[in-house]
Amino acid sequence: MAAENSNLGPSSGPNRLRDLCTFCTISLDQEEVYRTKVYEKSVSPFYGEDFYFEIPRPFQCLSFYVYAKSMFQIRDLPVGKVAIRKEDLYKYCGKENWFQLQPVDPHSEVQGKVHLEMKLNELITENAHLCVFCRIIACQGLPLISGQNCDPYATVTLVGPARVELWNNGNLAQDVFLGETRVSVKILRNDNVHRAWYLLQPKGNGTKSKPDDLGSLRLKVTYTEDNVLPSAFYTALRNLMLKSPDVKPISASAAHVLGDICRESVGYEALLPVVRLLLHHNRLLPFLTSVAALELENTQEANTIFRGNSLATRCIDDMMKIVGKSYLTVTLKPVLNEIFESNKTCEIDPVKLKEGDNVEVNKENLQGYVQKVFTSITQSSSSCPPLMCDVFRSLRQLASKRFPADPHVQYSAVSSFIFLRFFAVAVLSPHTFQLRSHHPDPEISRTLTLISKTIQSLGSWGSLSKNKLVRQLLVIPVLKEPTFEKEVHKRAQGRKRIGKKNFKKRWLRVTNQELSYHKQKGKESLCVIPVKNILGVEKLEESAFNRKNMFQVIHSEKPLYVQAGNCVETNSWIEVLSQVSRCNPGRLSTFHPSAYVGGSWLCCKELNENTPGCKPCTATVLANIQLDIDCDRETERIFSFFSSNRSRLQKMEDACAGMSVYLGQQEECSAFTIQDPKETFRTIKELGEVLDDLQAQHDSKGALTDEPGTM
Repeated sequence: MAAENSNLGPSSGPNRLRDLCTFCTISLDQEEVYRTKVYEKSVSPFYGEDFYFEIPRPFQCLSFYVYAKSMFQIRDLPVGKVAIRKEDLYKYCGKENWFQLQPVDPHSEVQGKVHLEMKLNELITENAHLCVFCRIIACQGLPLISGQNCDPYATVTLVGPARVELWNNGNLAQDVFLGETRVSVKILRNDNVHRAWYLLQPKGNGTKSKPDDLGSLRLKVTYTEDNVLPSAFYTALRNLMLKSPDVKPISASAAHVLGDICRESVGYEALLPVVRLLLHHNRLLPFLTSVAALELENTQEANTIFRGNSLATRCIDDMMKIVGKSYLTVTLKPVLNEIFESNKTCEIDPVKLKEGDNVEVNKENLQGYVQKVFTSITQSSSSCPPLMCDVFRSLRQLASKRFPADPHVQYSAVSSFIFLRFFAVAVLSPHTFQLRSHHPDPEISRTLTLISKTIQSLGSWGSLSKNKLVRQLLVIPVLKEPTFEKEVHKRAQGRKRIGKKNFKKRWLRVTNQELSYHKQKGKESLCVIPVKNILGVEKLEESAFNRKNMFQVIHSEKPLYVQAGNCVETNSWIEVLSQVSRCNPGRLSTFHPSAYVGGSWLCCKELNENTPGCKPCTATVLANIQLDIDCDRETERIFSFFSSNRSRLQKMEDACAGMSVYLGQQEECSAFTIQDPKETFRTIKELGEVLDDLQAQHDSKGALTDEPGTM
């Protein structure tokens, strides 16, 4: 949501709003879910706050309230509201609209529904009266009253249409109207029981007199609703998306095709669920590497590398926003809090200086803030998430290969993301990264703009500090602690006989540079294995040596077999060793889960000791990234984007067919990236079949309704 008020009223009399501060709230029905900061005295405040939230329950209205705040009043004064019914949200989705503020009437503030059972009986009397039997079965979705569950009771009136009113028993306080529903007696038939749910309505069905001019509210609302099917229905589409990193060329993959066909309608917004899905399944890194390589093929000058808004840059931006939240919190939040709390003036533009400002003092303030922010950034390498380091290392290699004559391109390829697209953006808008709860006031916002521009300039300039940070992010995946060490049992290497004496207590120690074992803690090392020589770290089957909690370090010589103290320590060793060695060139893709004993591998029975592994290596799990990703919902979002752009998908299919027939680039193909028309055509045909099947499942399920009077 982004909001702005215009001409709030009344502006005269005892409630003159120009003398009051205002704020805006968002409510699902009557439950407040968000509140903006209080804005300074103005009849046309600009709130400028973005708020994204998941809707955890059914609702009828999304409402926006404007309140005035005064130090002389105990309660905030409601100025007006905008209420948009759920079924009308699509009319305003994604567009800015001005809404006239309506008065806040307690009798119009309703939510929930009531379950009624009604029957019409004819009494046999002298006057043949009719009798209406009404049973109130249950209510759902009633509002909280003063933060507590309400204590409802109902009244039934037979005037015109039968009317049922719900009220909250206020005990010592005044009872509160909760809503009403009106049912026509005509729908009741003799001896037939009518049972249905009815939505509660405002008193008098919301009829109101013409309100005073209370002003207007400008809103931009985006609402999406996903009807998520059982997981099994998404298997085909999910597998097609997860296969994307392996498709050659990458432009023929389902993920790239989605970005291509949605570019004109929603930009690259459709790529976010793709990024989240691939991230959850540890498939994001190879995909980002491939799309970055494709972009570099079309980059002619090193100084423009990754500067535009493209499929590759958007995917990497989304990745950084998802996995880098804690990184930003650790790096920027302390210094941003200081900037907000101290609130020193930093304006250096003579045109914008206020009366009494000293430009030299302001310049010192700005330099001090910039130095603190820049120092926090350049000393943050140990907090950078491993996935970001892996992506940066891949970008460095791709850039150096594309522009081998430019020694600086390996740094600019990374700094264009880490400085320009990550830290500078977070400094400019800390509230969008959850670094601050609200949008900054105009003066602090100006300070953040100046700091952000300076960070961008430093990120574009070959400073020693910047390159030092980039080298740290690229070269050495650092441990948070300088060492990780524990006592273990190590199997002796080079012996043929197996037995207890082949396992000895040793002190195992790992740093960023080496893995070593010692007879005792503090003693000289008996063996040192450079971290750069580690090719894999995997668990070892218990049957190999009839021992639990075993793992193996595969390196350039014979594997090192280690028994940890318990299962938790085993996982810790594997995680730490995998983290420090994950960027090593030549890491294995397969391994032997057991040992080579008696002239053969116990796992696969192969006789040659140098036979490649018989089991795929475990993907390095980024344990420090805590994500809650619903893969079914992400796949449903992908399906929705494909469905709403089906005509573009058909045009792309036609373009592929035309290129195959005429063996050349046609005019209609320029809107798409088609490197291999046959492979792309094959992907699109497969997508079409999967999308048709999924649409059929949606059609068979039907849409759930909650209309008044439904059974």
